[in-house]
This record gives sequence, C-alpha cells and structure tokens, in this order.
Amino acid sequence: MWTPCKQVHSRSADRRWCERAGIEMASQKFLSRDPPDIENILALNPRVTHHATLKASKVTKAHKKHWKRNGDKGCNSCGTANLTKNFDDIKHTTLSERGALREAARCLKCADAPCQKSCPTQLDVKTFISSISTKNYYGSAKAIFSDNPLGLTCGMVCPTSDLCVGGCNLFASEEGPINIGGLQQFATETFMAMKIPQIRDPSLPALDDLPESYQAKVALIGCGPASVSCATFLARLGYTDLTIFERDNYIGGLSSSEIPQFRLPYSVVAFEVDQMKDLGVKIVCGKALGGEGGWTLQSLKEAGYEAVFLGIGLPQAKRNAMFQGLTVEQGFYTSKDYLPLVAAASKPGMCNCKSQLPQLSGNVIVLGAGDTAFDCATSALRCGARRVFIVFRKGFTTIRAVPEEMELAREEKCEFMPFHSPRKVVLKNGRVVGMEFCRTEQDDDGNWHVDEDQLVKLKADYIISAFGSTLSEPQVVSALSPVKLNQWGLPEVDPETMQTSEPWVFCGGDLAGVAQTTVECVNDGKQASWHLHKYLQSLHGLFVPTEPALPKFYTPIDLVDLSVDVCGIRFPNPFGLASAPPTTSAPMIRRAFEAGWGFALTKTFALDKDIVTNVSPRIVKGTTSGYHYGPGQGSFLNIELISEKTAAYWCQTVTELKRDFPDKIVIASIMCSYNKDDWIELAKMSEKAGSDALELNLSCPHGMGERGMGLACGQDPELVRNICRWVRSAIKIPFFAKMTPNITDVTVIAQAAKEGMADGVTATNTVSGLMGLKSNARAWPAVGKEMRTTYGGVSGNAIRPIALRAVSAIARALPGFPILATGGIDSAEAGLQFLHCGASVLQVCSAIQNQDFTVVEDYITGLKAMLYLQSLDDLADWDGQSPPTFRHQKGKPVKIADVIGKHLPSFGPYMAQREDIIAKHHETSEILAEQNMPQPQRPARVPDKPVPSLQDVIGRALSTITSYSQLDNKQQAVALIDEEMCINCGKCYMTCNDSGYQAITFDAETHLPHVTDDCTGCTLCVSVCPIIDCIQMVPRSIPYIPKRGIPLATEPQGPSRPVPTHDGVRVN
Repeated sequence: MWTPCKQVHSRSADRRWCERAGIEMASQKFLSRDPPDIENILALNPRVTHHATLKASKVTKAHKKHWKRNGDKGCNSCGTANLTKNFDDIKHTTLSERGALREAARCLKCADAPCQKSCPTQLDVKTFISSISTKNYYGSAKAIFSDNPLGLTCGMVCPTSDLCVGGCNLFASEEGPINIGGLQQFATETFMAMKIPQIRDPSLPALDDLPESYQAKVALIGCGPASVSCATFLARLGYTDLTIFERDNYIGGLSSSEIPQFRLPYSVVAFEVDQMKDLGVKIVCGKALGGEGGWTLQSLKEAGYEAVFLGIGLPQAKRNAMFQGLTVEQGFYTSKDYLPLVAAASKPGMCNCKSQLPQLSGNVIVLGAGDTAFDCATSALRCGARRVFIVFRKGFTTIRAVPEEMELAREEKCEFMPFHSPRKVVLKNGRVVGMEFCRTEQDDDGNWHVDEDQLVKLKADYIISAFGSTLSEPQVVSALSPVKLNQWGLPEVDPETMQTSEPWVFCGGDLAGVAQTTVECVNDGKQASWHLHKYLQSLHGLFVPTEPALPKFYTPIDLVDLSVDVCGIRFPNPFGLASAPPTTSAPMIRRAFEAGWGFALTKTFALDKDIVTNVSPRIVKGTTSGYHYGPGQGSFLNIELISEKTAAYWCQTVTELKRDFPDKIVIASIMCSYNKDDWIELAKMSEKAGSDALELNLSCPHGMGERGMGLACGQDPELVRNICRWVRSAIKIPFFAKMTPNITDVTVIAQAAKEGMADGVTATNTVSGLMGLKSNARAWPAVGKEMRTTYGGVSGNAIRPIALRAVSAIARALPGFPILATGGIDSAEAGLQFLHCGASVLQVCSAIQNQDFTVVEDYITGLKAMLYLQSLDDLADWDGQSPPTFRHQKGKPVKIADVIGKHLPSFGPYMAQREDIIAKHHETSEILAEQNMPQPQRPARVPDKPVPSLQDVIGRALSTITSYSQLDNKQQAVALIDEEMCINCGKCYMTCNDSGYQAITFDAETHLPHVTDDCTGCTLCVSVCPIIDCIQMVPRSIPYIPKRGIPLATEPQGPSRPVPTHDGVRVN
C-alpha cells in the first residue's frame, strides 16, 4: 500500500523539478529510475516496510488455502485421495542429493557413536554419513555393504526410529536426529546406478590358493534377507560351492512378496542379489523345503552338502479360530494371502505372470498393529478401497509398528481404531458385510481384559487379518528332522552361533525366533556365516581365529593405484598430514599412519635456541560459515607457533617412524632465522634422522616473523633463494620451500626457490587475518586479562580459492615443478581439484581438526572412485560421483510435464490438480508395462578405457586457466529454469533484481520464475538457487547486445541542476 504512494510522490517531485528547470517531463529519461517494464517485474521484490501490515483474517484464510503445501485438516478433506494403482515411493525418508548433503552435514560424527551400537548389523554410521558429506557416495556405499549386504533394502525399510536414529545424540538438540535411513538409501542407490560388480577382498588369497575346505558344498534354503546375507559373507570368505534354494519362482523372500513396491521396489532386491551372485553364489528357484520334490535336511546331507542354512521365514499366517473356513471369495484375506497378490501385480520385474491387483472396494478392515498390518492398509487404498480401518486390541502407546509406518497410513487417511478385539465376522449371503468388536481395557496391573458388554459393529466389504506368522505346514516341519523344535514349533537355535541342535544346520531370520525386522534377519545371516565357516574348517582340521574377521565389500574401484612418484620418492597415496596441530606429537603421526595416511610432515621445529612457548587460547573456529556450531567448520584461525618440542625429539621421532613404517613418507618441517649456519645444522640433523625429505617453513604468518623467521624470510625472493642454496649445499634428500599466500605474486617466490635448487614447493601456508570481534570490541582469541590478540593464520575451506590460485599459478609458471598442495582440502573431490591444478600430493589439516584421522579412508576411496568412473563412457555425464539430476520434488520423481505437457506448482489448487492428474494417469496405465520394467543391473559396467593414474590427472586443468583477454565474449550463456523442480522460493528473482539485471519475472499466482531475453548470463541465480540443477546455464540462442545505458560516444543527456552563482561567479 505504501510503495505506490511513495512512487507517485517521487514522480511529482521529478515533475516539479523539471518544470523549474524548464525541461519537458515527457522527454526526460531518468537513468536512476527503473522504466515501467522493470517496475512491473519488481512488483513482488522485497521492500522495507514502514508500517505494520494490516490484513483481514478472511483474506488471509483465502491466501493460506492458495499457498498451502501440506494436507488440509478441514472436514472437507476427510475423503481418501485416489491412490488406485499408484505405487510411487511414499517414504518420508527419501532424499535427493541436495537433501542428502544437507542432512549429512548436520551429523556430528560422534565418538563411540551410539547410532552404530543400535544397529543390528553394526553399520559404521558415522563413516558412511561422513563420506556422503564429502560427495564420496561409493565410499559411503562401501561402508554400508561391508557390514550389511542388504544395505539398500534396509535403508528403505529399517525401523530406524527404533534403532540407529533412536540412539542419535542430536535427539538432545532442537533440530532433532539425523535421517540415517534416508542417507543410507541415497548412498546405496547412487552406487547401484554405477553398475559396478562386487569382488572379493584383493588382499585375501586367490580362490585357487585356498584349501580344499573352501570347496565344501553349502545349501541355503530360502532366498530371503538372512540367506542372501549369509551366502554373501561366505562367498567373501572364499567358499565356491554355495547354492540358495528358493520355493517360489522369484527371489527375495518376504522382501519381494510382502513389502509393498512403494516402500521397497523389486529392482532393489534384484540388485542386492546380483551383488551376491557376482561372487559366484548360485540360486535355484522352484525348489522348496518339504513337499513333493522338495528337499529335506536328510536328503541334503545325502546329496553331499556339508552344511545347511535355514532361512525360510515363517511361511504361514496365524489364523484366529473365528476366521476358519473363510475364503478370499467371501472377502477375507490373511496378510500372507493378500500382500503376495499385491506384490505380483505391482512389482515390475518380479515375475512374468502379468497379474492383476486384488479388486477391493468400499470399507476394508485391517486387523493388527504391526508393520505388516500397515502395509496391508496402505496397499488396500491402492487396490480400490474407499476407506480403510486399522483395528487393534491395545492403544497407540503399545502399537508395534514403527512411527514411520503409522504416519504414512495416517496421511493417507486410514482410520485408527484402538482398544478393540475381534468378536465375530458378520456374513450376508456368504460374503463379509461387517465385523463385531469388543472393547478392551487395561487394569492397574497392566493386564488387558475384553469387556463383552461394550460392543462395536463396523460395516466392511473386506477383512484383512495381519496377526503375525508361524510355521505350521506339516511337510515343512517334517523336512526339518532331525533338528529339535522348541515349544513354539521352531528350531532350537543358539543365538550366538545360530547353530541348531544339529551342528551342521544353521538357522536365521524369522524362523530362528529372534529377528523381527529385515535388518535383524540380515544380521542373523551375517552371524551364522562366521560360525558356519568355523564349523566347516573344523571338519577339515583347520584352525580359525577366535576373533571374527569377515571380509568387507570390495569392487574393482578398490584396485585403483593411488601411488605417485615425486622427486624420486614413491608416495603410497597422495594424502598426508600438514605441519600443523594434527602432527603435534609422534604418537599422533603413528596413529595417522595406521589409519592409512600416505605421508606426514612433522610439526615445524627449530634449534633449541629458537624454542617457543605458545599462548592460549590460540585455535578458534572461523566466522566464514555463518553461525555454525559443531564440526564442519569452513575455517579456523590460529595463533599457534611452531612446535614446543625440541629438535632432538623430532629427529628421534623421524627415526622411529621410518623404522616402523618404511613405506610411509616422513617429511621434516624445519624453521630458522636468516642464518646460514642454523639452516645447515638443522637440515643435516633432519637428514641424518632418516627423513625422506624436508619442508622449509618460510611462511608462518604470525609470531615467528617477529623473530626474523617464517614470513620474515618467505616474502623476499632473495632470502628464499639463498636459504634454499644453503640447504641444498648441506643435504642430498629432496626439500620443498613452503610458500606464503601473504604476498602479491607467489610465483616470484616459487621461482626464487627453484633457482635456489629446491626440489619443489608447498603452496600454501595460512592466510593472515583477524577472524572477528565480539560486540564488546574484544577479539577472539583473546589472551590474558588484557584480552589482547594478534593477526593469525586462517585455514580451511575458506582459503581454498586462494590456495588453488597459488598452486595453478606456480604450475603454469614453472611447468613440472613439484607442488605439495595445502589449504582447504577436505575431500577427495577437493583434492582432485588441486591435482588438476598441478599439485603432486596433498596436505591436510583443518579437515582433521573437524573430525579425526579416519577421514583418510574416505579420501582414498573417493579418489579411487572418481578416477575409475572416468574410465566408463556411460557415466561421462556424471560430475565426479554425482549422477545427472533427475526431475524431482523432495527426492521423488515428478512427471506432470511428461503427462500433460506443462508445469504446475506444488501447492494449493495446483497441488490438487497434480494429484488428480497423477491419479488418472495411474488408473489408465499398466503397472507391469514394458516401459515400467527396471533396467537390468547386470552385466556390470567394465572400463571402456584405462583408468587414469594420478600422474595422468596432475595439471589437467592448466590449459583452461588463462588470462581474461583469452575469454570469448561471443559465446554467451543464459539461465534456464526447470519449473518442475522449482520450489517457488523466488531467490533467483530477488538476486537478479537487486544484484543483477532484472531479467527474471515472478508470477504472482504460481510463483514460477521465468528468465527473459534480458538475461546476461551472470549466473547469480544459479548460485543462490537451493535446488541442485533447477537452474542451468545453456548457450544463448540470440545475439547478446549489452545495454550501455547511454549509447557509445554520446554526451550524457538529461537535466542538470543549476549551478549556484553570485554575480555570475560560481559558488563552491
């Protein structure tokens, strides 16, 4: 309301001014005012308000309805959305790459992480999440599949709120726990898209070199999660004669037949089974335990199988006496009847039967309160049910299903009826028409009672019973002989070894009586595999260590060689510790080498006469990431000096480390003032101790420069040149001069080092800075009661652009000159950037300060993966380990534009339109049509060309880094917005208006932005867009004509205010 008035007033003032100046308003163009077309664009741009906003509630209610994205709670929304034949993913945990990166960044990567302790398979949760946060999706999947061969299945269906998420330390914070299941699903799905096969641990003996005992015949009965897990670990150990026998003509067991497609697609089950088959495991379908033509334990033994694993689940439904005799034709199903029918008709690729969904209608009652009951309920809506009632004996607080399942059913408008026990099925003309229930109540002692006086009748067209499963088929029970059964009719199983009463028979999953979830079944198979291995080896008189040693997950990626030769030194991998807090002491470097770091620099040390004592506090988090608390800091500032330990300590450290880790590279970092004798003495001491090389610290930006050391030497090329000559004259091992970024041209100093016969340089040290001041004008860190500070060294990701510039500039100026890069290397992806810019190896500090030494495993697997993927032509459009972004909303595919040829927003009336369009599309489409079949995962991809070595990628980007004058301003690009992925935030619109070229319109009704022909390709919109690849830069299709404001070679036009004069003389 205020802005137009202000605008009119402003134009009136312009008019009066023009009149006074004798200028026609109509002919005047004001350069400092937006023209009308731009004013129209700016209509929704944020403005400073000067008054409280006044709006009638009636109007606000109408606006709310228009913009609403979540479900309406009004009575007019009681009806169930049309979900018929819609088996699209409905999980709240599903994440896009953007969502996964943001969620992984929240994880604290805790010490002795409780989330891992709460996982039945003991997944290293913090490691796999840490890898996601660095975009190392292979490393994440490797960590997951190493402990859980069904890691993708479990990422989708695990009751994480009751397991790993339940132990998350962030439960104690306002933002809540991490979405571990969603992250697990994201990483393993991304790896699945790579189509890379599993191999055995390359460090283990080859199959041909293993004893004959590894050729023992092992049968696994049932192709469910427990058997797949057991077979996978046995195959990793080296067993070559493993066969899974499956009763049905499809694989996966309960995962395929009873978990709906919208929670667990069949393609996921097939992928994990394919990974098992990569190791040589065989599957025979249509072969059951018991029955005509089926196996018995005795017949398996007679066929030469030395061990058997039973993983058949509980194949029969528990059936209440009141349901005896009722059939599907009458409208009664058990979950064991119903869910397999739904699966066969809704899971593309599962079977070739072309089944039809069960045809439900009207009211459906689902009995039970477990996960299976909720799967039945939500599936019923997709089979035509109008309303679904979930009826259970106890209350909400004792419900067995996980909250995730309950919430999905609630959102889909299933009705919950607690405290009701089934009493009688009501039939009419032989069909189900309703059911009677009695009210249940709990007494003060916690016992439940049925009150026959409180009756409830509920009309129903169908009843689905989900009261659990059992083993009751006589032929199967008979086939288990001679295994002893317990009081529940299940095999007696040792919960530690998973061994039955027959030492050669092992058991896991539902049949073993302990597992209640998929992940627990997987762990049963994992647990059994080790003890089955011990049993088989004992038969052949071979010893197996007491400590379990199950092999991890490996692929050809792990065979990539990361070694590199620099100055005649072979580095086992390019990742090392910088001379910094992570190398404060010798034991720290030892632990780093044990973790896998390829090299380490000592903390910089000096002669005893130059020994230092640090102040405190001295290492603080940066302010470059905003108000961010916890790990993942974008920068640190330190005022720490060099090592407080003596040169003798460090020389002995070098000797010990080289003795115990001969293949690791130890580089001594030394510092002296500008004194020839000092440099020669310290260099000789370090060489004699056994150092592989030296680093001359000529760049420490604080403290040491005041002593004539560090930066005091490194900013003068003549001093650098002379120091390098002194050291060269004293030692034979290679040495590197450490560059400072606190100089105009780092190449001048690098050139001086080379002229002084240095073998290379380190680029760069920290950047001198003042991190920030508190509101009381005190800096942090502040030392002593005087609260004094000094300029310190800024490190971390914030200085990566500076370090990349230094590395690339040196590499361009001095081709082939070795560079040890440091400055913001916090991932394999960042490391590869430095290698592309010409670095030889990579030093790390701040990333370890954010986490711990184990990050090196992530860096190694990440770099191997990125190199390997470059050999696959099919993945040429991937960005490192990131696949092309598919059109999605909240990680789930969107296809409105494909169906109707136009875009619709995802809120208010447009959301209703979207739902209606999607519903009609599903109703008229064929679920099992050929185009819906999943792409086969095998054969796996193999390299189309050699995997590049580190030497191949070093300096690869240098040819593209050039002067500005070499950039072509004829090849212009413009922004293109994908409206299907747009979340209507308007960030692109705002930045274009107030920081760019007013080239994006913003629709007042749909909030869909549109790029106009005025776009100059500045790319600000891409930079602030919160959705990955929602905006992309594409080649400009029309000529770019810059708007000059005033034509070239034209005198400025427009009114000039009269110059004040007095008697013809200008007044200043």
